[in-house]
Amino acid sequence: QVELAESGGGLVRSGGSLRLSCTASGRFDSIDNMGWYRQAPGKERELVAVITSGGSTNYADNVKGRFTISRDYAKNTVYLQMNSLKPDDTAVYFCNAKFRRIINVEGAARTWDYWGKGTLVTVSQ
Repeated sequence: QVELAESGGGLVRSGGSLRLSCTASGRFDSIDNMGWYRQAPGKERELVAVITSGGSTNYADNVKGRFTISRDYAKNTVYLQMNSLKPDDTAVYFCNAKFRRIINVEGAARTWDYWGKGTLVTVSQ
């Protein structure tokens, strides 16, 4: 059983900044990718940014240069620093993690995706 605890959402004016955090806990041996997705009202969930276990990052085109994803491997935590926020960034932001757990002495692993419950980010004009 695992859990993702998100925090940092809120109301901010256009041009402002917010920092989201997501901490993983529970029974797992490691985490592969961690990322942030968002879902605006009436729209589908979309990728915002992802960071691999090796530190490689990938961003949606519409957040490049404004958002930065980072990760504290010791704390099993991923962050999303959001600068120059726009009203179009208004959405529920979800944390996602791909967990890994060793299941036998040969090193075979079970992997699975897990989602946080989401944190609301509202950007006003």
